[in-house]
Amino acid sequence: MSPLEDFGIFGPDSVTWKVYRYPTSMTVGFTRTALTEMFDPLVVASVAGTGSLRQRADDRYDRTLEYAGALVFADSGTAVGAADTLMRIHSRIRGVDPVTGQTYDPNDPAGQLWIHLTQWQSVLHVYEQFGPGPLSEEEERQYWAECAIAAQFQTIDPADVPCSRAEMRAYYRRVRPSLVVSETAIEHAQLILDGAKLDLSQLPAHLSLLNPLVQWLLRRATIATLPRWIRAAIGSRQGPILDVVVTAVLRPLMRIASRRPQLLAQMLEKSSPRAYPVIAPAILDIAPTTPETVSVQNAFRRAGRPLPREQYMTLVSDSGSLTT
Repeated sequence: MSPLEDFGIFGPDSVTWKVYRYPTSMTVGFTRTALTEMFDPLVVASVAGTGSLRQRADDRYDRTLEYAGALVFADSGTAVGAADTLMRIHSRIRGVDPVTGQTYDPNDPAGQLWIHLTQWQSVLHVYEQFGPGPLSEEEERQYWAECAIAAQFQTIDPADVPCSRAEMRAYYRRVRPSLVVSETAIEHAQLILDGAKLDLSQLPAHLSLLNPLVQWLLRRATIATLPRWIRAAIGSRQGPILDVVVTAVLRPLMRIASRRPQLLAQMLEKSSPRAYPVIAPAILDIAPTTPETVSVQNAFRRAGRPLPREQYMTLVSDSGSLTT
């Protein structure tokens, strides 16, 4: 595998790498993220409008993980390219949500903030529940500060990003009344839960026989992290006793996986081949050509590109319908 150009925006000394490199993020974390996002009516309307999840669930998951991995782990040029590509794709997806009657725009800052925060909160949540446990106070402050830095790869105003766990909870309380349990949301949440898979073909033959048990465990682990109202929406009756059992079983398995980076990278390559080239160097500790981190501003400056929020504000201004 060829080394990347640089450490990207965060690098190995960041709290972001500490949390995202742990195997909980690439398994339960991203499943929880994608599932929870579906209860924003405008987000699920844009996903349903493309049909990507219904028709190509595996490909959509792979591309989503590739994008998230590029922002967190890839070199700065790759991260800028991923942000530009996503914004260009999103600019072609607009319509009217049949449930609320509102116009959806995947580049809208409010929707992107919901997706961004759901991801960062979910990845931290599963790290704490199935991984090493809570971060220190200093690490948690740094994690949310880095979350605001990553938000600059989207149309989000970094000032809108919570600075703490308390602010994150306050954000969820504010947006909860706008979330909708629609038939479309339930359908897409179930598609995500049913489609969550981990390829174990790299394991020895006798261990790969455990595949059905592992898939069941990951499904139950995802449910164990969901708030009660989402569990009710998807028809899950999983209770606190099973939550405790699943957590007790999965935590040591994740610890074992974290100590076998080569095996973890091989499973990632099988499960998410598009994400593998941008995430594997970080998992395998492959040093980049230039061992430095790059600020978001410098990354876009080097690429000769404006920041996504600047691009969006220009597009909205040109269209004569400023909505932010």
